[in-house]
Amino acid sequence: MVELYGRSSSRRDVSAHAGTLSQFAGVRLMELSDGVERGIRMLEFRTGTGLRFTVLVDRALDIAECEHKGRAIGWHSPTGFRHPGLHEYEGEGGLSWLRSFSGLIVTCGLDHILFMDDDDASQYIYGPRTSVKSSLHGRIGTIPARLTGYGERWDGDECTLWCEGVVQQSAVFGEDLHLIRRIEAKVGSDEIRLIDRVVNHGFYRTPHMFCYHINVGHPVLAEGSRYLAPIRDVVWAAHAGEKYLTQGVGYRQLPKPQLGFHEQVWQHEMAADAAGNVPVALVNDAIGFGFQVETRKDQFPCQYEWQNLQAGQYALGIEPSTHHVLGKQFARQREEMIWLEHGDERRYDTEFKVLDGAAAIGAAEKRIRAIAEQPSEDYPQPSGEYRKIAGRTA
Repeated sequence: MVELYGRSSSRRDVSAHAGTLSQFAGVRLMELSDGVERGIRMLEFRTGTGLRFTVLVDRALDIAECEHKGRAIGWHSPTGFRHPGLHEYEGEGGLSWLRSFSGLIVTCGLDHILFMDDDDASQYIYGPRTSVKSSLHGRIGTIPARLTGYGERWDGDECTLWCEGVVQQSAVFGEDLHLIRRIEAKVGSDEIRLIDRVVNHGFYRTPHMFCYHINVGHPVLAEGSRYLAPIRDVVWAAHAGEKYLTQGVGYRQLPKPQLGFHEQVWQHEMAADAAGNVPVALVNDAIGFGFQVETRKDQFPCQYEWQNLQAGQYALGIEPSTHHVLGKQFARQREEMIWLEHGDERRYDTEFKVLDGAAAIGAAEKRIRAIAEQPSEDYPQPSGEYRKIAGRTA
């Protein structure tokens, strides 16, 4: 049954109350037409509960806007949702990615994540190409998708909104990796499901790294908001050492927007529940509003917390990752790089949930604490213990 407006409705009931489902919910294709966003195809999803989000077809099918009952969840940076044709991948020494960085989800990969890197290219057997130069967080987030379908699907009295597409990161004498992405949301729900498959379509043995930069903004993020996670250990902090306390911001509780703030990044070792799932949430108790991200530990063994609390750019990032925060060469040294042969694939299943009201926040917090009690201090000393990541071949 579809849960809408406080009652359960069958497909027949829903149909009887309007000429088309789009009066209540649906998914539709549109195109942005002004400024740096001009020409980007976008899918708008509405579930009927107040949950609305948009998917940028021409930017890796990433989720851009996200709101619930008129309250924003997804972060909008000053860059806007920039058309990929304006993107200069290798500009600014590899940092030009920051000129296209905005939205609830920015996908990072498919062969590189984290800071810039110059990696051996001998697997591609092309003499003039001795190395692969990678910019910040890789190429995939600014590649347009080939949209293979979208719409509404009824299964009995339950209706699912969906879209699917393929994003190809390919080069002659280089990688040929395909991201096959499907996004689903049930009518009457406050949840989004993201199903990704990364497939090596080529015939070179190819490295694979993957990360979601999930960016939550105001009003979920506000003075007093809390970061909830089943943290077993704080592994690393970019600002650890003499600067650890300088900015006065710990990992647990967030302040109001700051002036002159330098980003802070943490890596946490997360515990999983009995089913292998890792729920992480940001909650604003003052207004009874939160957002939860749930991943699988076997798919994303690592997790980062990104704090960008600078005024005008105010955001918190929840970042599940296939690799430790020290990057590609660290993964190579520890033999933790994922290598995909032709036809090999990796799958990633992620769920997003709006926490609407104190009861929903309380239930999420209780569940997270039952998995593992996060450190009670704001500045836990990073352990530097990077757990071995097993199973690095497909």
